[in-house]
Amino acid sequence: MQQASVSPESPPVQADDGFATSAHDVTRVYGEGDTAVEALRGVSLDVSRGELISIMGPSGSGKSTLMHVMAGLDKPTSGDVAIAGTNIAALNDTELTKLRRAHIGFIFQFFNLLPMLTAEENITLPLQLAGGKQDRDWVENVIDKVGLADRRTHRPSELSGGQQQRVAIARALVSRPTVVFADEPTGNLDSKTGGEILEVLRESVRDYGQTTVMVTHDANAASIGDRTLFLADGLVVRELRASSPHDLLTAMEEVSS
Repeated sequence: MQQASVSPESPPVQADDGFATSAHDVTRVYGEGDTAVEALRGVSLDVSRGELISIMGPSGSGKSTLMHVMAGLDKPTSGDVAIAGTNIAALNDTELTKLRRAHIGFIFQFFNLLPMLTAEENITLPLQLAGGKQDRDWVENVIDKVGLADRRTHRPSELSGGQQQRVAIARALVSRPTVVFADEPTGNLDSKTGGEILEVLRESVRDYGQTTVMVTHDANAASIGDRTLFLADGLVVRELRASSPHDLLTAMEEVSS
């Protein structure tokens, strides 16, 4: 899959280490003194290009905080986070916004679509914000990939939950990001629809080489990953390579206890 290039106004990219994204000794502390909460306590991980990583853990384990820090939505208290070779922890807000626009796609549990826009307008919104000429063949390819060719003119209120999430996935893919971050992408869907969404995510990795980091509490969702990391008390405590939902549930129970 062709990766989005950084625009001339974007921060300079450092030497490429071969990873789409990485975190080294990342901590995140909220508050100070006796009320301080250590959400992350020294997390390190490397995500290769074209890899799908699942992150699981009990409530309060730090998995959502880790995703937010790696996606540049929150800043680490200490440690380094890199996207496409650029240390995002060192960027100011303007530079970080430009990097997110060029290199990061987001998929959220509650879709986050703009209600006044059609499905296609929501999908192409990142391209509109970035400016420049759109690759219409690529846009059409993505819309077809997620199965929305006959729903492109519908607004979110006219779409089912599964169709809205397909719009969100297409929106994340259309800018050809270095990495897509998915936060509980099936958490607001029934099991059948959730399974269809997981198939779309897996196909984006297989067909486009799209690097994806997914946070989920669902073992069925996590099982599509090339590997699954388990967090507990702000630390990565276990890792499993491609595993069945049963094995992931067993590991989750052990981590939670």
